[in-house]
Amino acid sequence: MCGIAGMAGRPLPGAGSEAVIRRMLDRQKHRGPDGRQFWVAPGGSAGLGHDRLAIIDLAGGVQPISNEDGTIVAVVNGEIYNHMALRRRLEGRHTFRTRSDSEVVLHLFEEEGPDFVRHLDGMFAIALYSTVHGLLLARDPLGIKPLYYGHDAAGNLLFASEIKALAPEVPAVNELPPGTVLPGGAGEPEPYYSLPHPTHELADAEEAADLLDHLLARAVEKRLMADVPLGCFLSGGLDSSLITAMAARLAGERLHTFSVGLEGSADIDNARRVAAYLGTEHHERVLTPAEVIEAVPQVIDLLESCDPALVRSAVPTMYVAQLASAYVKVALSGEGADELFAGYHYLDAFSDEALDDELLLMTGAMHNLNFQRADRMTMAHGLEARVPFMDLAMVEAAFRTAPALKRSGGEGKWILRKVAERYLPVDIVWRTKEKFAIGTGIGPLLEQHAEEQVPAPAGWAAEAWWYWTEFRRRYGRNDLVDGMGRSRSLNPGQFVGRQ
Repeated sequence: MCGIAGMAGRPLPGAGSEAVIRRMLDRQKHRGPDGRQFWVAPGGSAGLGHDRLAIIDLAGGVQPISNEDGTIVAVVNGEIYNHMALRRRLEGRHTFRTRSDSEVVLHLFEEEGPDFVRHLDGMFAIALYSTVHGLLLARDPLGIKPLYYGHDAAGNLLFASEIKALAPEVPAVNELPPGTVLPGGAGEPEPYYSLPHPTHELADAEEAADLLDHLLARAVEKRLMADVPLGCFLSGGLDSSLITAMAARLAGERLHTFSVGLEGSADIDNARRVAAYLGTEHHERVLTPAEVIEAVPQVIDLLESCDPALVRSAVPTMYVAQLASAYVKVALSGEGADELFAGYHYLDAFSDEALDDELLLMTGAMHNLNFQRADRMTMAHGLEARVPFMDLAMVEAAFRTAPALKRSGGEGKWILRKVAERYLPVDIVWRTKEKFAIGTGIGPLLEQHAEEQVPAPAGWAAEAWWYWTEFRRRYGRNDLVDGMGRSRSLNPGQFVGRQ
């Protein structure tokens, strides 16, 4: 995990390329507290920078990293979960100098060219410079890790992990879409992955539960890969409780869990019960109303968004990440279960056919909503978030699952609850869905504060106006507003657009 930045194009005089990269890294330095390195091509026509959060091969995994003869150099933000299998395949023809998962990227590119991304199982944002092919940018299939790019006044291509790093250097910021590569630093991003078309072939409840149980356990096991301590975010709801239950069985040692909320909130109470049942080393932080309200400007600055639903959930995410960072460097999270298995209340109004379309839209939008929140809030505290539900095998199985198994008898995520019955008490499994901001008590608090303290123009909800005002103060450019993710479950008056 890390923050990456770089550029390619016309050579800058002296140390100009490194100076530009250094400025970008400085603006996102929270992403990599464990060391900074640069690489600049001879003549200064390209450069890569890396601020490291050390997770794998703590001593040897320094980046930028190069192949044997120095003709290919890369920086990687993320984790390649199948790196050991890829290493075994490549070792006979390539010399590995580290145990880092990032090194397989170089040797895979040597053999496959830009198609190397199709062989990676993980979450990643990659910038790779080849003396033959120039600069290539790539992003994981679902957009779990961020990557932005733009062109400066001289036509140079610049990229960075966060908007705040790149925006002062370019007139327009572009998000590299999930599942795409940008080869040669020019033209349009080229897709290599798209979400699967729903088939409904998984219609038998027992068969579906067995498959999802198996795939989710494998996804959790992959994400326990680390050379540092790890734990789980635990709200006490279905998603985080199921992930924690599986991780607790597989970890081989007592697992750390973390929760936050206002005094007496549902999440605090339910997380305690789940932690006690699973025997985890549980940590919690009870927040005060003043702490929640005072955090909003900082959260919006870190989040790079003012989408109301996202801000509400980002506040507890920031605090739980801060709490976890004192004990671990990796935390598993339950992101994605609601989008894949129909967990949101507003989906009750959709027919089965319309539900498929909506879930595809929601899943395809997570890159600049849920994933953006999880990435920014955790990386701000030197913590890596991993999301087992978004393993590609799980995603593909979810879109093979019949809608009647996702939503049954008025219960969303019905089939996941059947899986969870194998691991957790019934009252936890069938607890009514609450958004993170509601379960922690933070959403209602922020809404009430805004209604009482924030004068909003006609047509605006006070809470949305509050967040928009903070965002405009920090990120008030139209290109940044237009590129912002927008939750699909916003209420009237909460849509945020140009003003």
